[in-house]
Amino acid sequence: MTKFRKLNRETSHRISMLRTMVSQLVRHERIETTISKAKEVRRVADNMVQLGKEGSVCSARRAASFVRGDDVLHKLFTELAYRYKDRTGGYTRVLRTRIRVGDAAPMAYIELIDRDNELRQSKPPTPQPPQRAPLDPWTRSHLTRQFAPPKGEKSDSDSDLI
Repeated sequence: MTKFRKLNRETSHRISMLRTMVSQLVRHERIETTISKAKEVRRVADNMVQLGKEGSVCSARRAASFVRGDDVLHKLFTELAYRYKDRTGGYTRVLRTRIRVGDAAPMAYIELIDRDNELRQSKPPTPQPPQRAPLDPWTRSHLTRQFAPPKGEKSDSDSDLI
């Protein structure tokens, strides 16, 4: 497992809390928590949505080992996979909301984007640039020679060093 913030909890408690929060986020599509917890949940939730987009048996087993509930797993692999099929990342958003009264902890909403009743409209996914054909080695070598200064001549940056 990757490195997480410790969140002042033991490892087993921290992982259990993240599993529950990711499952609740997928189920309700918006939860309110502290900012540091929201940032950690965002990392794991984006990975779970990515597994749902892959749709393989291996990714289904990996997601099932983390999220809690068959309804959450079904939503990941059907509804959310279809919703984010054109998006390459950034499936969640963290919005700061208030300061909690009891302990003055900064609170935030974490929500899935591109849904009904979202707090702020999401930006459209950026289109992928068209793929360029790879250059053959001969053309690449001649292009690099064309823009490089000839051997023996000083470039402008060399004169600054003297």
